[in-house]
Amino acid sequence: MEEMTLEAARVNAGYNQQEAGALFGVHYQTIAKWENDNTKMPYEMIEKIPNIYGVPPNSIFFGKKNEFIRLLRKKANGLKGGMSHATK
Repeated sequence: MEEMTLEAARVNAGYNQQEAGALFGVHYQTIAKWENDNTKMPYEMIEKIPNIYGVPPNSIFFGKKNEFIRLLRKKANGLKGGMSHATK
């Protein structure tokens, strides 16, 4: 399974930040903070991800959101490069 951001997991589960906050028992701003950088998300909250978002924690990218985007771009550029070599 490909990794996704915490935000993507929330959106795919059909929740807004306020709803997710209520389910996790935290303020919606805490959800927003975790979605931008979940490296400080408490373990007991990580354990709730499967029950709330319906995905295993190992499918979530743990780090800063901008780092995830950078890695996706790098991966996409690598795929483009590989395809151009295959078509030659």
